[in-house]
Amino acid sequence: MSDKTKSFLLILLILLVDQTVKILVKTNMVIGQEIFVLGKWFRIHFLENNGMAFGMEMGGNTGKTLLSLFRIMAIAAIIWYLLWLFKTKAKTGLILCVSAIVAGALGNLIDSAFYGMIFSESWHSIAVLFPAGGGYSSFLHGRVVDMLYFPVIETKWPSWSPIYSGEEFIFFRPVFNIADSSIFLGVSTILLFNKKFLGDRQ
Repeated sequence: MSDKTKSFLLILLILLVDQTVKILVKTNMVIGQEIFVLGKWFRIHFLENNGMAFGMEMGGNTGKTLLSLFRIMAIAAIIWYLLWLFKTKAKTGLILCVSAIVAGALGNLIDSAFYGMIFSESWHSIAVLFPAGGGYSSFLHGRVVDMLYFPVIETKWPSWSPIYSGEEFIFFRPVFNIADSSIFLGVSTILLFNKKFLGDRQ
């Protein structure tokens, strides 16, 4: 199997899993609802955000539009880099990592670009796909669906702490999705094995 085929299949697989999970959550849960999967340490916790990975955001409609346009340009640049990797016969590991980053970026772009047009709101009632009155927003103004929550440690800062005394402490607090995970794993693996991936090719 060629590297191009492996790359295409990986991107397709990640997109299918990412979008399937998001649509299932969107059409079966309301925002704020959660399902305990592995005790209190792994939960499906439905949230939506206007912006970047792990729930980070840029404010307002202008920020959302700029972020979506930036995401499109970034995806185009990464795809160009992936095509260049094919041409130069780069290491398979590097190609697959970049493919995972492309898939993750595309997954979140789909939410941002289209979910506002094809879904109703998820506040207080389960969203409807292709509602008769139209979606909750316009092109490029949809919200990204997040659901993976791993609050491994839930405790409070000690009373003697000079900061956050007595306040709640949760690790790991961000709620994210399959696409975020794909980007994170792709980037992390490249950083971890950069000498192997970018060194002399045998």
